[in-house]
Amino acid sequence: MNGARPLRLELAPSRWFAGVILVVHMLAAASFLTSLTAWPGALLAVLIFGLGCFAAWDRALLKGEHSPIAIEIQASGDALVLLRDGKFSQLSAVQGIGVTRFWVALAAALPARRSVLVVSGMLGEESFRRLRLWALWGKVPGVVPGQLAGSSAAR
Repeated sequence: MNGARPLRLELAPSRWFAGVILVVHMLAAASFLTSLTAWPGALLAVLIFGLGCFAAWDRALLKGEHSPIAIEIQASGDALVLLRDGKFSQLSAVQGIGVTRFWVALAAALPARRSVLVVSGMLGEESFRRLRLWALWGKVPGVVPGQLAGSSAAR
């Protein structure tokens, strides 16, 4: 068994991401107000904005009961997300545009939370770089298994 400790990445709330979520939902609410008349348009606008508030609270500010609080990457390359309610879930990277310099999209194996979007402000620069490397390659930088701690090959 490998004695390497898992890499634990503690997530922080992102006010910037919460603001983006709210602005997008405000624009959607405004489109309902301009295209639908009377109370159905107003009701849909309020519901869409309410959904945006809940999404910002849960996904960006990480205050919801099932919000992610940390990601653990095991030495084997497997990753888990720890939720605020104490549950764990297996994670896998989303291919394609799932990894950019601004975000990492991760698929979770939970029925209520099928994905976790980690934006750059939720982790420190080095931690975010490690998460991106894991999402792209399935490993984090470190000592290769079987490699000695010292550089004896240079002798």
